[in-house]
Parts: sequence; C-alpha cells; structure tokens
Amino acid sequence: MRLIPRSLLWRSFLLIGLLLLASISTWLLVFDLFERTPRARQTGQMLVSVVNLTRAALINADPLLRVALLRDLSEQEGLRIYPADPRDHITPLPATQFFRIMQEQVSHQLGPRTRLAAAREGVPGLWVRFQIDPDDAEDLFWVMLPSDRFERVRTLEWLGWTIAAMLLALGGAYLIVRHTTQPLSRVTRAAREVGRGELPSPLPEEGPEELAEVARAFNQMSVDLAQLESDRALILAGISHDLRTPLARLRLGIEMSGAPPEEVDAMSADIEEMDRIIAQFLDFARGSAEEAPVAVDATTLLGEIESSYQRRGLPVSATLPGQEQELAVRPKALRRALTNLVDNALRYAGTEQPVELALERVGHEMRLMVMDRGPGIPLEHVERLKRPFTRLEAARTDARGSGLGLAIVNRVARLHGGRLELLPRPGGGLLAVLALPAGDQRPDRYNPSPT
Repeated sequence: MRLIPRSLLWRSFLLIGLLLLASISTWLLVFDLFERTPRARQTGQMLVSVVNLTRAALINADPLLRVALLRDLSEQEGLRIYPADPRDHITPLPATQFFRIMQEQVSHQLGPRTRLAAAREGVPGLWVRFQIDPDDAEDLFWVMLPSDRFERVRTLEWLGWTIAAMLLALGGAYLIVRHTTQPLSRVTRAAREVGRGELPSPLPEEGPEELAEVARAFNQMSVDLAQLESDRALILAGISHDLRTPLARLRLGIEMSGAPPEEVDAMSADIEEMDRIIAQFLDFARGSAEEAPVAVDATTLLGEIESSYQRRGLPVSATLPGQEQELAVRPKALRRALTNLVDNALRYAGTEQPVELALERVGHEMRLMVMDRGPGIPLEHVERLKRPFTRLEAARTDARGSGLGLAIVNRVARLHGGRLELLPRPGGGLLAVLALPAGDQRPDRYNPSPT
C-alpha cells in the first residue's frame, strides 16, 4: 500500500499537518516543563498552609469541641484528620519530579518527620502526616485533602482546545494548499485536451503571480499550437490539391498510352497508392476534434465496414454480438481509424486468410478488435510504431505507405479518451484493439450510412 499520497494537494496538506502537530506537541512539552516547578511549589505551599491552620485549630480549640471541629473541617472543607499509627498501610506518591519538588517544599517548612502519601488504608487522596507538638514525637496525625485540590483539572479541556486548534489550522492549511493546486488541476485538464487534439478554453490568468504566469504561458501555447495545426492543414490541403490534379492527368495518360495491360495496371496501382498517401496526410493534418460526438451503435458500424470490404471482394469477416452496443464517439473519425487498421491488416497479412473484426465489452470499456494472421509486431516496437512516419520493415516487409496509419488510429483513440493496443494474436498474427470508454451518455443518435 502507498503510504504517501501522490497528489501535491494531499502531500502538502499532510506535511503541514505533521508540522502543526509537531509544533503543538513541542509547545505543550515546553509549557508543561516550565509550568511544573511553580505548580509543584504552589501545591506544596498550599499543603503547608492547610497543615498549619489545622494544627493551630486543634491546639487552640477546647478539647471538648475538637470532635465538632473535626466534623466541620470534614463537611465544609473536605479535610479529614486521623491519628497516625506506625502500622498504617500507606501508598507512596508517584516518583515524579512534580511530587519530589512538592515533598521537598513541605518537608522544608514542616520538618523532616513530615510525610506525604497517595493513599492510606486504601483511601486515595493527598495524605500529609504532621506533628502537632514538636516536643512529642508520638503526637502525629494524618490530614487528607481530596484529589481535586491538587490535580490539574485540564485533561479534557486542554485536549478539546488542542483538537480545535489543530482542526482550525488544518482547515486553513487545506484552503491555502487548495488555492495553489486548483490552478494546476485546470492546467492538467487543459493539457489533456491539447493532447487529444482539442483547443481548450482559455485558463483564467489570476491568482499568485507565478500561477498566473503559468496560465498565460499555457494559453499562449494553446493559441500557437492551434495556429500551427491550422497552417499545417492549410499547407497539406494545398499540396493535396496541387498533386491530385497531375495524378488525374497521369492516370488518364496511362489509360490512353496503349501500353501493355500489366504495365498500365502497375502504374495505376502506384498512382492509387500515391493518392491514398495524400489522403492519409490530409487525415492526419485535419484531425477530428471539430466533429461532435454522437451515439453510434458499434455493432452496426463494424457490420457496415465488413460489408464495404466484402463488396470489393476482400476477405473481411466480423463476429458481432446480437444486441446493440452504443458508444458516444465521433463517427467519421472512428470509421477512419477502423478502416486504417483493416487496410494495414490486408496489406501486411495478405488475403489468404480473412481479417476478422470483433466487438466485446469489458467492464467500462468497449473493445473494437481487428485481427489478422500476418507477421505481427514485436512488443518492443509497439510504442514506436504509434508515432507518425514510422514503419517496421523487418516485421512487415511492404515499404509502401506513409507511416501515418497507426498514428491516426492512436490519435483517434486518445481523442475519445481511449487507447490503441497492438498485441500478439494467439496462434500468430496481430491483434489490434481500439479500447474506448463505454459511458452512459446519450447524445443525438447517429445512423451510419452505407459505404
């Protein structure tokens, strides 16, 4: 189990809380240390005064009235006086510095024969043995003070005040730390939106100077990235327009050249490959963040992709559940991603065995799978192949293509809050999984049109 939280908020809050606890504990110890000696001397002086007053009352009182005096002292002052006996069973005071100082104070003023005890004959209290007549060594008495006369009545009160101070300090610490980490949380959410290809709303440029500067820098970065994306899309769109017109003329010229059919087919295939690469450049540059998410039945979408390839005579089959499986997605982007995966599978695995489509729900995820029996991709190269303009010639020997297919699929997955997994297929081949969140949102219904 992780004992230290990972978030800055709770780490800072825990650190401040521990510092406050250590500070309060230290001050309590210091206060107790400097307050112990004066309190012990004060309690000892109180005992001396009680004993002197009791001795004076007993000496000066009429012997016939001593019993009534003792009764009044017990009822009104809570003092009990008993004759001392050498056989008395007493419990000594705890061996602490407080009681040691108090014992020294009392013995110094009342004489060395004075003795203190915590209980006599099992009766608790503060017992003081004193001598009425200094010349009579046997004239000893015990006076007992109730415990509440000398004990510090502070445990619950001090504990309550300590807890209240701690809660107040921790509440203030939480507000301070939260005020610092909340802008960072906004930056984190906005950065994730940028990572999905979206343009986040401008962050509020307020608060402490350092955080406001971070917000300003992030807003400027978002604007620059959006402008860069727009410029790139514009440039690639212009290149596409400029290239496709000559390609169309080349295709027409090839058809009318009178060359052998096999050469015409080869050159036409090259032109189609160039046109497809241009289309991939446009797809990668254009992105899909501007498309609004709608509810799509993933079962229907995969079935339509299967039918589209089968009409062209390509071996693509789908194993789909009988019931609807709705997803809140950008339909054109999702169709483009699945088509790229199927095209890759057909290109690198061949047409001897069909490319299989499947759909399953695992927990809160919907997994759209494209499976082939090609050479597969080594696990150590999977993450590299998700980057743009990257191909793995050793595993998939066809050098055609721009290296943007998997990058487009990975971008679409991240745009939907999902991920792309490229796994070895049992029995050989590649298992491409597009894992998307299967939420319960119900946006406007989208009915995919046949392709």
